[in-house]
Amino acid sequence: MNNNGALSLLIFALPLLLLGWLFFSQNKRMKQMRDFSSALNVGDAVVTSSGIFGTIKHLDDSSAWLEIAEGTTVRFDRRAIAMKQTDTVASDTPAADAPVDDAPGATPGPQQNGQ
Repeated sequence: MNNNGALSLLIFALPLLLLGWLFFSQNKRMKQMRDFSSALNVGDAVVTSSGIFGTIKHLDDSSAWLEIAEGTTVRFDRRAIAMKQTDTVASDTPAADAPVDDAPGATPGPQQNGQ
């Protein structure tokens, strides 16, 4: 009989512990996001949650204006800024030793597959 009572207590306690852990971890994540959002400054290079790279040009309580190209400024919700850029040097040109395929729509050859 005693074993059955302990099992019932365990079945009741496990879901409560799981819910408590979920609430705790969610609150921790929300606090980290609030701290990150409040630490943003004008001039920071950031990446949005949709993958757009930009530089913060203006901030207010709920919005951030990002310059995504020279002369192009876009307004985002502050919550859409996912992270600060760690790699400030971005290059749109391929590396000097990378093979270049000039034919549009052509399938890569064996030298480009690494075979």
